[in-house]
Amino acid sequence: MQRVHVYISGLVQGVFFRAATRRAAAELDLTGWVRNMEDGRVEAVIEGEDESVDQMIAWCRKGPPASRVDDVKVSKEHFTGGFSDFSIKIL
Repeated sequence: MQRVHVYISGLVQGVFFRAATRRAAAELDLTGWVRNMEDGRVEAVIEGEDESVDQMIAWCRKGPPASRVDDVKVSKEHFTGGFSDFSIKIL
């Protein structure tokens, strides 16, 4: 099990990135959250099985069809198991 904190930059707001991220995370049985940031990036915290988290990071590097991902920064954190689902957070 692992937890990662992800920052995605590019054309990632206004293109259904958060909703698509939530859908992809649900399909991979992951928990955590995703939100838009004031600086135009998208931020996510993702927890789950190692392989599923790795697949989600790969998905974040592509994003949904209308997006353009320029960069993804990933930092590993201590797994907590503190989430019951994957949600969209509002600033």
